[in-house]
Amino acid sequence: MMKQILFAGVIGLFLTLVGTPLLIKLLARKGYGQYIRDDGPREHASKRGTPTMGGIAFILATVVAYFLSKVFTGLTEDRTPPPTFSGVLVLALMVGMGMVGFLDDYIKIVKRRSLGLRAKAKMAGQLIVGITFAVLSLQFADSRGQTPASTKLSFITDFGWTIGPVLFVVWALFMILAMSNGVNLTDGLDGLATGASVLVFGAYTFIGVWQYQESCANGETLTNPGACYEVRDPLDLAVIASALMGSCLGFLWWNTSPAKIFMGDTGSLALGGVLAGLAICSRTELLIALLGGLFVLITMSVVIQVGSFRLTGKRVFRMAPLQHHFELKGWSEVLVVVRFWIIQGICVIVGLGLFYAGWAADK
Repeated sequence: MMKQILFAGVIGLFLTLVGTPLLIKLLARKGYGQYIRDDGPREHASKRGTPTMGGIAFILATVVAYFLSKVFTGLTEDRTPPPTFSGVLVLALMVGMGMVGFLDDYIKIVKRRSLGLRAKAKMAGQLIVGITFAVLSLQFADSRGQTPASTKLSFITDFGWTIGPVLFVVWALFMILAMSNGVNLTDGLDGLATGASVLVFGAYTFIGVWQYQESCANGETLTNPGACYEVRDPLDLAVIASALMGSCLGFLWWNTSPAKIFMGDTGSLALGGVLAGLAICSRTELLIALLGGLFVLITMSVVIQVGSFRLTGKRVFRMAPLQHHFELKGWSEVLVVVRFWIIQGICVIVGLGLFYAGWAADK
């Protein structure tokens, strides 16, 4: 079990450490550089032209790491663990959202249209990917009748409210769009979104391992029979989370200040999508709001700023998203990033604490 998780993380880390510099050279040769807003902090002007669309690196690395980890596990054990429906669906969600982001980046940079995809086209792409994931995640029941997702709402496990398939699709879409936009808004400083994502993927690696050990399918070996988890493929979700954690760590080596490459919408939409997918398939839908607390906080800063300006004509922050407010107050970029990573770390610790407490409380 642990071999596959370890293989996935190490392979993902290696691929992005080695592969990202090659992508940087390719993008620089093509002239695919970042567009910088004129109304942002003046220090950001120096970033204009830095290669973007770097999300390609960790998306490919994660997919390759997932499948290679199964091959290598099969070489050291009696059989190769097969891909699961939950794992493939979550990866497909990541790739699909990444493709929407790639089209947006491509139009911005190559076609020289600063706003990228038109709003309706971008939303249509996200809706197609999100609805496809949501509908398919309610299919493919295993021998216990468990599908990758559930029509019940969940916090640390499913609780009693069943919302039905139609409302579930709407709910899943909301989660996917909210997390994608949250990561996209956070991706404004070197390494900020990447480092924060690493922490959340680390949490989901732990959650997947714990759910596998305490799965209701393992009735005879449960530590706490009254608090087992009805999750279809928890181990495979842990493998994906580990691959993502390793891939993002390797990418962070090149993305940290001063960044040699940016993830672009290609990366931010993919990361937001896969976070939502992990939450839905691990039955921790509401917990992701705490585990990804930094993304929620930054999104809320934009909502507050826009709402306040439209209602009163006044701004609450010097600039939104929130990280730029502190930059304009005089904080250095590195200081903002490290302090926001600390906030994200606290969110993850509290979220995992609640996850464990929910299990212990059912003893």
